[in-house]
Amino acid sequence: YLLWLVLCILSSPDQSYCHRLQHDMYFLTSNSRLNEQVVDKIILQLNRVYPQILTNTEAEKFRNPKASLHTRLSDLIKHLQKKGERHCQEFYRALQINAEQLYDELPSRKILKTTDSAEIDTDKERCVLNDRAKLFICYDFSSAWVVKAVMVLL
Repeated sequence: YLLWLVLCILSSPDQSYCHRLQHDMYFLTSNSRLNEQVVDKIILQLNRVYPQILTNTEAEKFRNPKASLHTRLSDLIKHLQKKGERHCQEFYRALQINAEQLYDELPSRKILKTTDSAEIDTDKERCVLNDRAKLFICYDFSSAWVVKAVMVLL
């Protein structure tokens, strides 16, 4: 049971960037948390540094001053979610670079920090014995996103 629980937590779709972005969307688009300048920087970074993430045409569309900032940001987030995991991940990277304080305040970041600090002592290796399957599962949680699971039969 313990092995199943740990594997479910590690492979949970809640941890995907697209899923996180879906939950963070309201936070990002409400109360003018992001101003026009920061949104433009994010769009330009996604377009210039990662042109495969956002093409010139797409970047122009999301930088159109005729549409409200809320609409452009909402459309950008929906567009990235449709494109997939890597696109959402790069959005988070651009957000972290251009608005680090806001990035740290994201609801999904708070959940990850709470989960990590409540359940896992980071920077240390943990071994859990599952006596039904007689497996050792060793985890290295030195990085929030890098999880290594090694199963060794006894």
